[in-house]
Amino acid sequence: MTDFIAILYIIAFALFIYGLMGLTGPRTAVRGNWIAAAGMGIAVVATLLTPGMGNWVLIALGVGIGVVVGVPSARKVKMTAMPQMVALFNGVGGGAVALIAWVEFNSTGGYAHEPVYIAIASLFAAIIGSISFWGSNIAFGKLQELISGRPITLGKLQQPVNALLLLIALACAVAIVAGGDSWLLIVGLLVASGILGLTVVLPIGGADMPVVISLLNAFTGLSAAAMGLALDNTALIVAGMIVGASGSILTNLMAKAMNRSIPAIVAGGFGGGPAIAAGGAAKEARPVRSTSAADTAIQMAYASKVVVVPGYGMAVAQAQHTVREMAKLLEKKGITVEYAIHPVAGRMPGHMNVLLAEADVPYEQLKEMDEINSEFAQTDVALVIGANDVTNPAAQTDPSSPIYGMPILKVNESRSVIVLKRGMSSGFAGIDNDLFYDPKTSMLFGDAKSSVGEIVEELKAL
Repeated sequence: MTDFIAILYIIAFALFIYGLMGLTGPRTAVRGNWIAAAGMGIAVVATLLTPGMGNWVLIALGVGIGVVVGVPSARKVKMTAMPQMVALFNGVGGGAVALIAWVEFNSTGGYAHEPVYIAIASLFAAIIGSISFWGSNIAFGKLQELISGRPITLGKLQQPVNALLLLIALACAVAIVAGGDSWLLIVGLLVASGILGLTVVLPIGGADMPVVISLLNAFTGLSAAAMGLALDNTALIVAGMIVGASGSILTNLMAKAMNRSIPAIVAGGFGGGPAIAAGGAAKEARPVRSTSAADTAIQMAYASKVVVVPGYGMAVAQAQHTVREMAKLLEKKGITVEYAIHPVAGRMPGHMNVLLAEADVPYEQLKEMDEINSEFAQTDVALVIGANDVTNPAAQTDPSSPIYGMPILKVNESRSVIVLKRGMSSGFAGIDNDLFYDPKTSMLFGDAKSSVGEIVEELKAL
């Protein structure tokens, strides 16, 4: 039976890796998810076959609750709410690891007669899992707008408080490893780690939430891998390492895409505040030029190349299907249509890719930032739908701007720019967008879906 369980675990994590490979493209992503899910099912079966596994009523109850809560939530969630759903589900994983560590502490009498490495791995998992759980809940609250997207800080006390909480958690861990078996130690460790998760994420503004989600995902993976080591569970080790490694790589790539360091992001205090001028100081009111759906349709109908720049505004309006309809009409007129995707557009990695894939936009038309930037100079019309900070020229022209140095989509190099927005509000970074005041830019105010729908009707009439 032991060998059979080992074989099942090997099959499980082989399916994890193969499923992850499928997530590299939209055509294979669904299949990859199913393959990875099959691997998880096999891993669960292998765990249930482990000798000594008991209390089947509680196990069945737990599985039942998970199904009842998880399946309807996943099926009903809107694409606009997917980032916060990812944050919430990721946090649940970290919380589960922390609870397992607590159970292991109690069932072993404070890790009495257990090798030191098991205690260390379990307590490491408890600390990281708690941080991930509570931090993910704050990320969920900010994205769901239950909590203000502004940085909520303690001012100069922020980092000393964080350091003190970490020291408390580590002190409790050291005391446990040294032989302490009081339940107050494990509770103190979990409470200090949980508060640390809150105080680390609260000061981080909405502009950095995509990176935070990815970082917390990596934390959950690392905590799961550590707990796998403590439990001698190969599948948990491999799955945790895959999640931890992929989350770490993605976090680093996204930080580079914003030209910011991960420590600077974790330090918080950036984004989500009231709109300020790009340079950080008040500027005189600048004129903007508005346009209509009819004028926009005429301008695009006589273009040879149109680049659509999607952002969170498109996601909120659920305008992706209407945008696809508009693109088809333009393509019938012989006009080239492409989509410019910034690495941190939206509220999670790949948010825009998923939305456009949902609308059956051909994958070949999705162009990453490095590929599309050289094409804007040959673009007749750049249609910006709700993308704000990632199109702000101040990132390249204004050294005093908080986002100076961040790679952006160079839509301002297009012959003409049309921006679809409800109003003149700022993006997550809380910074006024200089693109809106460019002489080549026209603003089409209104709900993105309604505005694109009007453009579609005008195109049909041409």
